[in-house]
Amino acid sequence: GFDGAVSYKDGEVALVAALRAAAPNGVDKYFDNTGGVSTEAVLQVLNNGARIALCGVISGYNSGEMGLSNYQMLLHRRVKVEGFICMDYLAKYGEVKGKLAALVKAGKLVYKEDIQEGLANYVPALNRLFDGSNTGKLLLKID
Repeated sequence: GFDGAVSYKDGEVALVAALRAAAPNGVDKYFDNTGGVSTEAVLQVLNNGARIALCGVISGYNSGEMGLSNYQMLLHRRVKVEGFICMDYLAKYGEVKGKLAALVKAGKLVYKEDIQEGLANYVPALNRLFDGSNTGKLLLKID
């Protein structure tokens, strides 16, 4: 489960306010796979000694803008950041796959799929990853 959810789509100021409302005592852990506005906002509400798991920066893949304007918050809040790539855990794939499948079957892990159709829609479908219009796992069905 989770305690709350926020949306980055209303911009950084609204996101910071939503984060403060959802986590009034601050944020201790942040899984970052987007970078950009989301990370900028979270850095403003991190607690001292917080930890960040850095997995991706999709918000900057097309623009090339991967830097943070408030990078100093990592220092001021003494944040630990660790990058990881899924390939680092390839040896555990079989074990984790079985556990995740059991959770899905039991209804304890629910996911959404965004299925686009046709090879001709490859580029528009791919762009959905970068413009935020997809919801869930993006799939392209090829007939």
